[in-house]
Amino acid sequence: MSETAQTKIIRDTDMEALNLVAKIIMAAKHGALAAFEKNGRFPHISRIQLSTNEEGQLITLVSDLAPHTACMRDDPHCALLIGETGKGDPLAHPRMSLDVIASQVPNDSAEYNTIRESHLAQHPRAKLYADFADFSFFKLAPQKASLNGGFGKAYNLTEAELIAAITSDQD
Repeated sequence: MSETAQTKIIRDTDMEALNLVAKIIMAAKHGALAAFEKNGRFPHISRIQLSTNEEGQLITLVSDLAPHTACMRDDPHCALLIGETGKGDPLAHPRMSLDVIASQVPNDSAEYNTIRESHLAQHPRAKLYADFADFSFFKLAPQKASLNGGFGKAYNLTEAELIAAITSDQD
């Protein structure tokens, strides 16, 4: 497909897209994270637990035992797929692939307790292991995204558009 033909398929970002982005992000309780192994040719993909804090930042809690944790530390450039499926064809449901930058939240940082409390409020069972020495919180800062809002509703969103969607008051 030529670039011109693809450009016609991708819609301009509008309020419908921004509202859908916010809805998908705020509803995300898990996602598929792709991260590169050090000196690896292929990404390592894993299901991760997700939450959003008050600023709408994506947060995950991961163990040092998981390969993707080392991958994020070695190369913070990751991809994240989010979007819940429902009844019927899973490809008919909205979903979004985000390019994110992963950054570990230091245990002694000012934001650590706020992020911890927010994440555990959304994932109460994580209280069982959140304070284990091998677990860490990471922020996943969106850089750009590809939104599939359903048949014929494809959007490419910039970092600024993602921030606007996440931080705006949604109806």
